[in-house]
Amino acid sequence: MGASIDTPPVRHPLDLDPKRAGRLGRPHYGIIDIGSNSVRLVVYDQLGRAPLPRFNEKSLCRLGEGLAQTGLIAVEGFRRTVEAVRRFRAVADAMGVTRLDATATEAVRRAENGKDLVEAIRREAGVEVRILSGAEEARFAALGVVSGFFRPVGIVGDMGGGSLELAHALEDRVGDDWVSFPLGALPVEALMQSGDDAKKRVDALLKQGTPASFQRQPIYFAVGGGWRTLAKAHMATHAASVPVVHGYRIPTAEARAFAKTLLRLPPAKIAEFPGVSRRRARTMPAAALVLDRVLKYLAPDEVVFSALGLREGWLYSQLEDEERGLDPLVEGAQLIGLPGSRVPDFAPALVAWTAHLFAEENPAQQRLRVTLCALSDLGWRDHPDIRAEESSRRVLQFPFIGLEHAERAFLAVALHARHAGRLDAPYLAGALKLLSPAERRRAEILGRSLLVAYRFSGGTPTVLANSRLSIGSNRLRLEVGRSARVPDSEAVSERLALLAAAAGVKFSEITELAEEG
Repeated sequence: MGASIDTPPVRHPLDLDPKRAGRLGRPHYGIIDIGSNSVRLVVYDQLGRAPLPRFNEKSLCRLGEGLAQTGLIAVEGFRRTVEAVRRFRAVADAMGVTRLDATATEAVRRAENGKDLVEAIRREAGVEVRILSGAEEARFAALGVVSGFFRPVGIVGDMGGGSLELAHALEDRVGDDWVSFPLGALPVEALMQSGDDAKKRVDALLKQGTPASFQRQPIYFAVGGGWRTLAKAHMATHAASVPVVHGYRIPTAEARAFAKTLLRLPPAKIAEFPGVSRRRARTMPAAALVLDRVLKYLAPDEVVFSALGLREGWLYSQLEDEERGLDPLVEGAQLIGLPGSRVPDFAPALVAWTAHLFAEENPAQQRLRVTLCALSDLGWRDHPDIRAEESSRRVLQFPFIGLEHAERAFLAVALHARHAGRLDAPYLAGALKLLSPAERRRAEILGRSLLVAYRFSGGTPTVLANSRLSIGSNRLRLEVGRSARVPDSEAVSERLALLAAAAGVKFSEITELAEEG
């Protein structure tokens, strides 16, 4: 363990800003992650709060293979790493990347010739590599989870090729305690093949080095390629409603049972699982063993898988305080939704118009409402017959961050309702399973409200601003200012009727505001 790795708390303002959403002209940003098992380049559209990967490729160099026995990075792994970084540098240059960072972790940190590798990369590829300490590795992995979820609280475990880091995520910061174990995929794989009791060895290390404060936290955030692959296999075999790793949540007992199932199978059988490549199947037993033992020792209630880790934590740490304070889901939604909408200023107007729609709204519900407003015109170019289905499918699978599966389901159902879709559509069945009856009703009311707003205002902020929607115990009323005139079309009335049905009220009416302003 080490000294404090605290990060100052940041605020999450929940607003939409077309100017902020228009910052798509920012230069691309790239990072090369030299791990113990693979070397990866990710090029993001920009260095920002909600970065989208434009390019993502890895080379399986296995730097950590044999390191425990020799203390050295093997000649072949050394050569392949230099060649991979040279190629990645060429790709980044061709893509117009103006900033390219590179980090190295456990294998390079431990190897006697690790600094020689860093020098060879600098000389032959022109890339400066920063060797991260165990504390930094733990910190950036936890910051990746902080950057990728809404106020996450729990223990972050990042299992790479060479090591396992544990740290505490505390909403917008990383806790003081951290620990790093030599329990990466490669050393654990070697331990399992040595004939020793790998399970007892892992248990002993965890018991000896884990801070007591890490035990019995409600959530364990699982980070790393091996555990992401395990999540993909679990989703495929359990018919998950949302086929996205990030935010996938399962009870601890279920995660341990599945890990034990993988442990009983040879790699050839594991490779037959959907989502598991043959390259990854070799180290899957090691990933399964460590997950099982960590969950047994820490005893969290649930496991939440994160697609974001060290790379994204590093990126997050490079941002200014003000930008770190932005909500990742809201930012990603407006970056996608506003530039392509018919009237970018209409989404912020919708946020204000729907602010008093529900009597009670907590911050988590507010951010979903703001996100939905940002995405509300996502499908306007689609044919009317497929808008509801296409919009809901996109939000279920788009690489948004800052949300879990039930929140994706809420957005999908609400967007479907916004485009006049029926909630009994077969393709919505999986999403609906993730929502309580109250959440389903809320999503439908919000979606139908946006449908009304677009129809009567023509998607213009000025007309919307001079109107008010109120939902009473038995009556739904849309009040519109005189300058817009009272809309009396069947199209508006039909959409009001859909909203009334969702809200469970019998009567709906359109009236003229006595005064404007």
